[in-house]
Amino acid sequence: MTRVIIVRHGQSTYNIERRIQGRTDASTLTDQGRIDAGKTGEALSNIAFTAIYSSPLNRAKTTAEIIHGHLREKSAVIQISENLVEVDLPLWAGMLSSDVKDKFADDYSIWKKRPHELRMIVNDGQGTRELFPVLALYEQAKQFWQEILSRHQGETILIVGHNGINRALISTALGIPPSGYHGLQQSNCGISVLNFAGGLGESVQLESMNQTQHLGEALPTLRPSHQGFRLLLVRHGETEWNRQGKFQGQIDVPLNDNGRNQAGKAGEFLKDVAIDFAFSSTMARPKETAEIILNQHPHIKLELLDGLREISHGTWEGKFEAEIEQEFPGELERWRNVPAEVQMPAGENLQQVRERSVVAWQSILQAAEVNQFQIGLVVAHDATNKTLLCHILGLSSENFWNFRQGNGAVSVIDYPSGANGLPILQAMNITSHLSGGVLDKTAAGAL
Repeated sequence: MTRVIIVRHGQSTYNIERRIQGRTDASTLTDQGRIDAGKTGEALSNIAFTAIYSSPLNRAKTTAEIIHGHLREKSAVIQISENLVEVDLPLWAGMLSSDVKDKFADDYSIWKKRPHELRMIVNDGQGTRELFPVLALYEQAKQFWQEILSRHQGETILIVGHNGINRALISTALGIPPSGYHGLQQSNCGISVLNFAGGLGESVQLESMNQTQHLGEALPTLRPSHQGFRLLLVRHGETEWNRQGKFQGQIDVPLNDNGRNQAGKAGEFLKDVAIDFAFSSTMARPKETAEIILNQHPHIKLELLDGLREISHGTWEGKFEAEIEQEFPGELERWRNVPAEVQMPAGENLQQVRERSVVAWQSILQAAEVNQFQIGLVVAHDATNKTLLCHILGLSSENFWNFRQGNGAVSVIDYPSGANGLPILQAMNITSHLSGGVLDKTAAGAL
């Protein structure tokens, strides 16, 4: 496995001034940006990196240098890659976002709603050229992966880039199209972790995305333009069958002591978040997890939704992998490689799980909209959560294994324009409250 840790540069002068940065190198780190880069270095200090790659732009390069200074193992030198440079927005670079919105109203609307269609005609002194900034950025990201992954098989590497290129790197790894460019958030000094089995196009897992806890920010901050609501998607705490690696599915296995402890830690982590509504699967393990979290929010009534229950594994339930392999030779391999094609014997397939869980999710969105709720808690299961993440990011169920969901982990999904607007995955699989670090150390377990 190749582990790739991706960091966005620290806060810059243009970030503060709300200017479009693009590829201009006039922007530098603020004092806060330098402090946060140091905190990021501390958070990553125990990880031994084989290589460090940085954008050549000053704000990223300085961030990389500060992080490197905090690493205990400093043998990896910083290498500059032109393929990590930020999205090219030559007609807007240096302008205030508000001025771009006024002077390029039509193009700005395309940028926000259909980023893959944004087109710029640029005259750079060598003639006129047509530029599709987001499409070009995704090609750049693919080129980076193709060059780098083969070079670092089985190693751990660090990438320090920018909001746009980091989104494109994660998107091209997972197969999210350029139309989904705004569906992922990358905060200043946010940390994301990708695990590659091989090269681009082979098996990859997003272990976590946009962690900001090392900066003293439990969850990524809501933007000033946010008019909608936020959902906190949590996987239930550990059960004894999770620990043993036994398939539980719709068998109603309760939390074990460690699972209750994980739920308590999630509750402590979210205690200062102004949760004003909550939903859970009807099953015992997520329901108890939700109830423990809501001990910190005693005024909230927990609603139960049957559509959020775990996938039915049918006759696989209650069995270990070795037993399933013996009874159904080759099916576990298919489940790992082509999950959307597998029909669980006497159980469900992922399409059925998706249909019912999306109906439940839509009902949660409608409840938030109608009641003008701001922040909701949703507690469900591994397969349910992964299926919902595929739905939120516009991916097919074949992408099921691209997402990790640790027991007691928290993911953050914003609907800044309401239930019918584009959802934004702000953060995924936060487990720092469980492990104390940036890597997910929760037990993997079976579903």
